[in-house]
Amino acid sequence: MNVILDYDSGNLNSVLRGFTQAGIPSIISKDPMVIKQATSLVLPGVGAFGDAMDALKRSGLIPLIIDHVRQKKFLFGICLGMQLLYEWGYEYGKHQGLGLLQGEVDRLDISLKVPHMGWNDLQIIKKDPLLEGMTDGDYVYFVHSFYVKSSLDDVLAGAMYEHFIPAIVRKENIIATQFHPEKSGTIGQRLLNNYREVIR
Repeated sequence: MNVILDYDSGNLNSVLRGFTQAGIPSIISKDPMVIKQATSLVLPGVGAFGDAMDALKRSGLIPLIIDHVRQKKFLFGICLGMQLLYEWGYEYGKHQGLGLLQGEVDRLDISLKVPHMGWNDLQIIKKDPLLEGMTDGDYVYFVHSFYVKSSLDDVLAGAMYEHFIPAIVRKENIIATQFHPEKSGTIGQRLLNNYREVIR
């Protein structure tokens, strides 16, 4: 079962629709017993890094997420949910993240309009079953003002918006996207279809 984590931060219903349409049986839950039984977890997120981390701490879900990953079960972070997987975020101060991936999250300090909102094309960096059928130039939908700064070790694909923005990352059983696959049309659906095959 794929469980979309409910910690009062994220548009959960649209995420649920995206995974369900990809043929991944999914539910929204904050119940520890349900989460412990999940084979896949989805960490969504909207808003500010520090507020989201505070909400996660209040929810009591962090130990469950860490244990889930240590069991080599799959975790999928989306948008702010991807950023929370890293070590530090610098939105309205310095905030510690989950530290499941190495790197930090900083503001898009660029001349282009911020937030980075709308469709942008992907650059494929590495081959992976998650990207089956996807190519350079495929468009996906972004909404964010901060971005991940890390090595390219875990980056499968990125996008250029004055800076290079890691757009899809994977470290073994940890997968995340800076864009919203559930809002990214046929390409987002293809990615979620591929995720269905990866977690089988």
